[in-house]
Amino acid sequence: MDKLLITGGRPLSGEIAISGAKNAALPLLCAALLTRETLTLTNVPHLNDIGTMLKLLEQMGVKVTREVAPTDAPVGAGDTLSLDASGLNNAVAPYEMVKTMRASILVLGPLVARMSEARVSLPGGCAIGARPVDQHIKGLAAMGATISVEHGYVHAQATRLKGARLFTDMVTVTGTENLMMAACLADGETVIENAAREPEVVDLANCLVAMGARISGAGSDVIRIQGVGSLHGATHKVMPDRIETGTYLCAAAATGGSVRLNHTSAAYLDAVIDKLMDAGCEVTTERDAINLKAPKRLTAVSLRTSPYPAFPTDMQAQFMALNAVAEGTSIIRETIFENRFMHAVELTRLGANIRIDGNTAVVTGKEFLEGASVMATDLRASASLVIAGLVARGETLIERIYHLDRGYAALDKKLLALGADVRRVK
Repeated sequence: MDKLLITGGRPLSGEIAISGAKNAALPLLCAALLTRETLTLTNVPHLNDIGTMLKLLEQMGVKVTREVAPTDAPVGAGDTLSLDASGLNNAVAPYEMVKTMRASILVLGPLVARMSEARVSLPGGCAIGARPVDQHIKGLAAMGATISVEHGYVHAQATRLKGARLFTDMVTVTGTENLMMAACLADGETVIENAAREPEVVDLANCLVAMGARISGAGSDVIRIQGVGSLHGATHKVMPDRIETGTYLCAAAATGGSVRLNHTSAAYLDAVIDKLMDAGCEVTTERDAINLKAPKRLTAVSLRTSPYPAFPTDMQAQFMALNAVAEGTSIIRETIFENRFMHAVELTRLGANIRIDGNTAVVTGKEFLEGASVMATDLRASASLVIAGLVARGETLIERIYHLDRGYAALDKKLLALGADVRRVK
């Protein structure tokens, strides 16, 4: 099993390209189930989660053709994938294929809409807290599906789904995406209220519209979908990864560096960039690039996670690492997941001063951290340990970096390009 060895103390400097967004690519891959024609996706990141989803789709009968990025492309450049679901013949998503990735639930809506039936294992994924699929089930039931949950599987059946007015009890990104895809082939109009507003939801909606869907309101809390008889093929470019972008910005800020991130957009990152500027960073943006220059020492910034467009929970761990070496004390409140401070214990192994009280963390910044062996517990926790390792004195060895490989394309190579002392070890 790979580990990551980091020798800290080097300010990050230079430029890299940001990869396509994992959280946009996964539902886009599932959208291929909705049509008999070919869906071509460009800028698809090379990640373990993408590989898992492709294996799941292939065992359902989807033919996948991959065009790998050319050798002269930027580090971490995405692939082009063509998905042909005309031979779709298996509406089962087995446990052994979905246990490592919660996003596998995204096949549920498209399968019911296209094949009138789906049998999908309840998913696994990161251990950051309960992420129930009851909103998915409730929505499909309201659209006329007969649903049972038995032996760890969701079994859904419907001759044809019917349009309905859906209200989710909580804002759920995958729930919104699942129901939006299902509604594209339903009979009549579906209205999703309290819908997730994340850019990844908008990216999916744009792709579905290119495939012939009739969707309005994506990006707001009310999405309307007029069902159609069938969808056709299309070509769509996966949006840049806003969380990867924010992670590298935090790494540059924490190390006192100066970086330029290409192939990305500040439009999705207002809350994150505002906090970085509050911390003392100089941030300038262009149409498809972001530049950051860090001060000699950061100022601690407090934050509270909330659904988009507020501060994202997926950036909380990275800011905890940043605050660990900032001047002053910060208060971090996590409102999305109940078990998302597991990285705090590992950060304290590096010398961070962090006190946890329920869903609140109090971080008192220190001038420096000390290298040590630490263990990643989930995807974004892994990123926080990388940032801490980059600023720590001496060597930091991060175990379980398979979490990193789920969501960060070529992370070690990109950090090397920015001047970090980092390497994979067996």
